[in-house]
Amino acid sequence: MNAPAVRGPGQRVISWPPMAELDRAGRCSGAWQRGRYRERVLLRDGRSVLLRPAHHRDAALLQRFFAELSPRARLLRFHGAVNGLSDAAARTLSTQVASRHVALVALADGPEGLPELCAEARYAVDAELDGDEAEFGMAVADDWQQLGLGHALLTRLAIHACASGCSSLRGSVMAGNEPMLALLQALGAELRGDAAEVRGTIRL
Repeated sequence: MNAPAVRGPGQRVISWPPMAELDRAGRCSGAWQRGRYRERVLLRDGRSVLLRPAHHRDAALLQRFFAELSPRARLLRFHGAVNGLSDAAARTLSTQVASRHVALVALADGPEGLPELCAEARYAVDAELDGDEAEFGMAVADDWQQLGLGHALLTRLAIHACASGCSSLRGSVMAGNEPMLALLQALGAELRGDAAEVRGTIRL
């Protein structure tokens, strides 16, 4: 399930095993939580992005990322009219909580070499579900869509969730979000819903 990866200068790349070969010892989870996971992924148009865990220092990057999304992209991500993130929301979305809230960001080289956040993905475990199921969310910047980035993010979240003992990832998708529905279908997700919203479940 891994996307193509290349090693960048001075970057450590951790190769994650295929999901079918994963045990549940938490090895991937430990590498992620200690901040050692780095992977440069090559996209369909030849550009590459760096995947790594979100960090509390990313709060401002996340605020800028969501503010610059198109209104439709924000609508599909939050299922409502949202103009941007508050400071409190940005802090929450940029904080990892040991296998309860796991967040991944994709970074590209922006103007003057500054990092540009081009996608974010996360899963959160409901404590009432005893860690068995997790809810995912994901957003990809408009200029970075249809390049395989969403697939790379969601498969890596699934691998991490599996290693952490989750049995499934699930998420709500607005019925008009055809690219996301196609991605879930490609990953073998179970899709159920109506004309307004579809629930996708990826069994791990």
